[in-house]
Amino acid sequence: MKVLVFGATGMVGQGVLMESLRDPDVELVATIGRTATGVHNSKLKEIIHTDFNEYTSIASQLTGLDACFFCLGVSSAGMTEAGYRRITYDFTLAAAEELSRVNPGMTFLYVSGAGTDSSEHGRTMWARVKGQTENALLRLPLSAYMFRPGVIVPLDGIRSKTRAYRILYSILGPLLPLLRHMFPKSVVTTREIGLAMLSVARHGYGKRILEVADIRSVVPV
Repeated sequence: MKVLVFGATGMVGQGVLMESLRDPDVELVATIGRTATGVHNSKLKEIIHTDFNEYTSIASQLTGLDACFFCLGVSSAGMTEAGYRRITYDFTLAAAEELSRVNPGMTFLYVSGAGTDSSEHGRTMWARVKGQTENALLRLPLSAYMFRPGVIVPLDGIRSKTRAYRILYSILGPLLPLLRHMFPKSVVTTREIGLAMLSVARHGYGKRILEVADIRSVVPV
């Protein structure tokens, strides 16, 4: 299997990248980002690309792929709706539309979030924009799946790039295992997200939108 990872330097993306490189059935892991990941592996191919609104200039490097793990995203804190939509909706759809053109029917797995508003009309800005993004992806000629993690526990030394999240994790760190035990339908690890994405890329899933319980259910035992 040949896979493509967006957002491989972010917290979720790092976990997905690690699991993809560890998987013996994955022969190629391509990443797209503005900077290199700093990871060195014979299976890794890094594509440095700065304009996330267009991909025609690198289209020749995007063919022959089986799955895309789209983990690129930002926190909505302090952002206007237009700014958040540009990154969350516009960047995602630009990539997905190009991939659907050069790899029709490929599997596209999008990291969304628990509480996403599929109606697109709710009062919470980030949830509304995420819902618009999910719905648009589901209309494309792709085998698209939406992953909606809740609280994410970083493993394997992974740290969030968002300062506020790093502070929060440093405070809650000792409590995360307890929270995971108390709220199994709300807490998922970076490792579980990566393993679940690989599993769905291989075998599909009965639903196109996966909540935390669904994500955990497809993690290989």
